Amino acid sequence: MNSQDREYEDFEIFEQIRFPGEAQPSPPGETVPAPAQRQNPLPQQKRQQAPQNLQEDLFYEIEYDSCPMPGVGRFVLKSTPIDAPKRDEIRDIFDQMRDIARESRAAQLHSVRFYDRRVQQENARIFYQQALFMEDFEDKYTQSVPCSAYYPNYQMMGYGQLRTYFTWRTHVRGGDIAETSLSYAFMYIYELLNNIGTDSPQDGLKRLMTFWKAFRNYHQALDRYMPGWLKDYYIYYELPGSFAEFVSENDLGAYYPNLSDPGDDFQLLCSLSKYDIRKSAFYTPERSSLIEDCFRFVFAGLEQTLAEKQIRLRELLFYPSGNMSVWLPFKGALFYPHGQQRDRQIVLSEKEIYRCSRNTWTFSAVITADSGKRLIGYIAKQTEAVLRKLTNYKYKLSADPGMLSPATADMLQAAGISPEAVITDAVTAFYRESTKTVVRVDPAALDKIRREALDTQEKLIVPEEEAANVLTNPLPSPAPNAASDTSPAMLPPPAVFPTAASSPDVSADAASPAAPWTALRRALSNAEAGALSAVLRGGTDFTEYADRHGIMPEVLADDINEKAMDFIGDSLLDNEFEPYEDYIEQIKEMVKEI
Repeated sequence: MNSQDREYEDFEIFEQIRFPGEAQPSPPGETVPAPAQRQNPLPQQKRQQAPQNLQEDLFYEIEYDSCPMPGVGRFVLKSTPIDAPKRDEIRDIFDQMRDIARESRAAQLHSVRFYDRRVQQENARIFYQQALFMEDFEDKYTQSVPCSAYYPNYQMMGYGQLRTYFTWRTHVRGGDIAETSLSYAFMYIYELLNNIGTDSPQDGLKRLMTFWKAFRNYHQALDRYMPGWLKDYYIYYELPGSFAEFVSENDLGAYYPNLSDPGDDFQLLCSLSKYDIRKSAFYTPERSSLIEDCFRFVFAGLEQTLAEKQIRLRELLFYPSGNMSVWLPFKGALFYPHGQQRDRQIVLSEKEIYRCSRNTWTFSAVITADSGKRLIGYIAKQTEAVLRKLTNYKYKLSADPGMLSPATADMLQAAGISPEAVITDAVTAFYRESTKTVVRVDPAALDKIRREALDTQEKLIVPEEEAANVLTNPLPSPAPNAASDTSPAMLPPPAVFPTAASSPDVSADAASPAAPWTALRRALSNAEAGALSAVLRGGTDFTEYADRHGIMPEVLADDINEKAMDFIGDSLLDNEFEPYEDYIEQIKEMVKEI
């Protein structure tokens, strides 16, 4: 039989279920119509007669195509609805934070190991920018995912770790410092070192100390890093106050042995000086505070005087030992130097000097020049010499200007600065201020005293008519043997303040314009007249004059004005103790002989 004439019989495929009315497969050689053109599609109700005890999604729908082989079709997956996932806003925030790192140059450094300085600097920059982005973020994550990493940062953390960290940080900022992975603790410290989440460097230092004291109860590994970072924090952010005081206040002396702080100029400079004032007999426990405070005052005054001449005193005293090496603060932490630092030099101790120039820090050990030691010695000795004189100490002391090196002496002379005069004036000003007696007057009590004085004055003043009677009708002479009747109580009371009419020293011409001023001059005490003269001559302040005579300026001025009111009917001095312009010529004439 020819194979082309061979006919095949129909057979069922996979026990195919047929239904009445379903079209039979086409004989060989006939074209099978397209699916859309089929005349007898499978009725919908027939489909529902499939066995119901099996899950419907375990089967596929079969759609037949134009394949010439009977019973062969293609599988079509049954469509299933897909619900859109719920939006995670926190994940969106994390994604935005991670986008910051995509702009990094880290891809250019892919061949460099992570501990390379360039990679660390780039990681620190990314960390700082991401920390700024997440600075105010808070979270309430209910789970706790641990983290363990070297140089931990946001970029290396997963979703659960980030949520764990920010939830823990939220509690820490609220005062609840709980135990957590050490990596989270270091990352929080990195934030504070970069001043992230702080109001100021002072606030950052307070938060660092609070966290360290609390968290070291869980992990003492922080003790290896925090002392150094705290010292760097003081240097870099130029905090007020001395570092030694901070160490003492927080009981950290064990971490900083033999620390000499530049804020305590007295102790540091005395240890370097050619003349150590602490070994002087004048330096006693009773006078130690006076000497130390005076020395600091003098040193600051001299420093300011030299600065006005563009001379830096500390550069005359200290200089680095050899070449200075680059100093990067906060070694071992992710820190990015984002702030612009002013040029300055910081001598932290006898062995540490830090210098910032054009926002670049360098470090070296300190060497004190011989000329610097001699200058410190002269400052100390001259300060003590003036103090001995002011305190009437039984033994005198003198400081020889020859203590200064020739180069230092020539430089100061060229700048027009006399160190002896500057130091003497500073010590005198300090001593006068420190020993000044402050008198506090109760205004109410002073007013009462004045009222009582006025009452007494009115009682003592003799009325003009009564005084005339006394002059024209004198008392009768006492009878013999009546000496007891001439007691002072029987005599007329004298006038306390003479008037132009009653004063025997006033010219008889009471109408003369000079008469009241002449009477006022006679009524003024030497101190009162001297005060007016000193003010008019200039060069002496009224207050200074009053202090020199042991009189309160207000009391002295009131006495002058009260007498002026009695004689010329007006005050002479204003509230600033200055003479009124209307009376300057008369006052000059009145006190011209002084």
